[in-house]
Amino acid sequence: MNALAGRRIAKTSGTPGKTRAMNVFEMRVYYVLDLPGYGYSRASRGDRAAFRGLITHTLDRPRLAGVLWLLDIRRDPSDDDRAMQELFAARETPVLAAFTKSDVLARAARARRERELQGVLELDDDQVIVTSARKNEGIEELRESIDQLLGRVQ
Repeated sequence: MNALAGRRIAKTSGTPGKTRAMNVFEMRVYYVLDLPGYGYSRASRGDRAAFRGLITHTLDRPRLAGVLWLLDIRRDPSDDDRAMQELFAARETPVLAAFTKSDVLARAARARRERELQGVLELDDDQVIVTSARKNEGIEELRESIDQLLGRVQ
């Protein structure tokens, strides 16, 4: 979120799964809703069910332009990731997947992981951006893709 905004707007943590509520950020001419992680969190079973309900409710918003789906390029998709992909497909939700933390992989490994994840999650080429917030790689392309997504939907 901070790399996308070009400044610090979101508090970050070294521990995944800290987001417990929906955070709303105004970015240029659109809003970004940051939702709790649904799989990697160490939340209780009840909290995870509540997170899923919040996500499902958010996907039903009539003005939802699409989903910016952040996935760690180093991790295999979880059962929850696959369930989310099925949910997006069933609702015909436009999806833009940002594969994050690409700076930790060598260039060849990064390209291989991008292809693997794209295939497993059944994403088209124009739905995938490989990013690194630390090295600011792919961030401008991500902004452009978001603008294209908004242009298609508006």
